Formats: sequence, C-alpha cells, structure tokens
Amino acid sequence: MKSKIFGYARVSSKEQNEERQLVAFKEYGIDERDIYIDKQSGKDFNRENYITLKHILRENDLLVIKSIDRLGRNYNQIIDEWKDITKNIKADIVVIEMPLLDTRKNKDLLGTFISDLVLQILSYVAEQEKTFIKQRQKEGITNAKKNGVKFGRPKIKKPQDFDVVVSRWKNKEIKSKEAMELLGLKPNTFYNLLKD
Repeated sequence: MKSKIFGYARVSSKEQNEERQLVAFKEYGIDERDIYIDKQSGKDFNRENYITLKHILRENDLLVIKSIDRLGRNYNQIIDEWKDITKNIKADIVVIEMPLLDTRKNKDLLGTFISDLVLQILSYVAEQEKTFIKQRQKEGITNAKKNGVKFGRPKIKKPQDFDVVVSRWKNKEIKSKEAMELLGLKPNTFYNLLKD
C-alpha cells in the first residue's frame, strides 16, 4: 500500500485563523482532503480530528505540522505522542518550521539523539508559552479591573413593577408564566432576579 502524506493544523479557538498553516501544507503538496484541523486548545490531545488522523496513520505515512506548538502545548504529552507516532505506528513526522525535526532523515543513533533533543527543547518552549499566555491574561484582567472594567454579564435591573407582580405570584393569584409575561422576562432572568 502506498504511503500517504497528512497535514495537521490546530488553532486555539474558533475565532483564530488556520490559513497560514493551510498555505504551508499546500506548498508542501498535501492534498486538501488529507489535512485535519482542530480548533481547540493544545493543552491535551483529546481533539476529535487529531484522534481521527491518528487512527488513519499507517506505517511509512508522513505527518506534517507547521510548528511543534500546533501539535500541542503539553511537554510530556508532545513527547509521548511523538513516540507513539514514530515508534508504535512507525509513521514519520516533519515540522516545517524546524527542519531538524524530520524523522525521515538521520535515522542513525546520532540523528535520533539530535532530533529527540530538539523535540524536547521545542516541546518545553511550547508548554512555557502556554504558561506565559495564562500569566499575561491574568495580568491583563487584573489591570482591567483596576481601571474599572467589569467582567461577566451586566446586572439586570428589576422591572419597576417587579415586587408587585412577584407578590401576586407568591400569593398564587397568577402563574409564573403570566408573571414573566407581565414583566417581559425570560424564565432564567425571572428566577435569577428572584434569587437576588
């Protein structure tokens, strides 16, 4: 059976664009139908399209990723996945932005040692970047709060006749549906205001 080339792209959220990765795959000659994309965090490998791709990968196939952080951001898990793909599945991996990470080359002991070392360094950097991102977010939120920025949903003001309508509802003069209609509130809002 002929070996195949697959591309794997990942962005952290639906708002982010994977176009740079797709362009790199097309330039590499990967067929669009052989590109798998996940739009979720790299904190672990529980990603639908990644899992599907791993089930499809066969011995001598090639997995291409643009950079190691697109594979993931957890040091130990990146190392484990890399070993699983290269040792157990016996497929090769190429990291476009790091030519030293090409398992097709230098399969001797020194070549393996060098690529393992580079992989460990880049995996470490990917995980550290995740830590830095969280730290920057935390600092940004703290600064925003100091500057009076409010987070979360805005507090809903009670309608003027809220207490009167709720009193009628509590006395069983009207049903909750009618109370909500009189106040122009949705069920969740109505019950949240009651709690407050």
